[in-house]
Amino acid sequence: MSQALFERRAGSRHKGRSAGTEPADRIHPNVVAVMREEGIDLSTRVPQRLTNDLAQWADVVITMGCGDACPVIPGRRYIDWDLRDPKELPINEVRAIRDDIESRVTALVKDLDHAPIRS
Repeated sequence: MSQALFERRAGSRHKGRSAGTEPADRIHPNVVAVMREEGIDLSTRVPQRLTNDLAQWADVVITMGCGDACPVIPGRRYIDWDLRDPKELPINEVRAIRDDIESRVTALVKDLDHAPIRS
């Protein structure tokens, strides 16, 4: 959800990638459903593992409670979003998570739009 919402909000100004320390085999159907409500199709996306290379690629790494399992790359900005895993939640709670992520992404993009460019 985070990557798709980020891509929609940031347009071509910023790039995002999504990965997890323990990725599932597929996007959970409730997540696909609530994102489809927003006009975003996640049905063909495949979760990927968070690697050092992905963390190295990013200027800002948004974590969601991975703690010591997340790679730490010197010089990167880390932000932890304390979000529940939507995989076993009812759809109304998944919607609430989606809306929470949307507000966080909006603030992040606004911050990135005003941040100095890393060389």
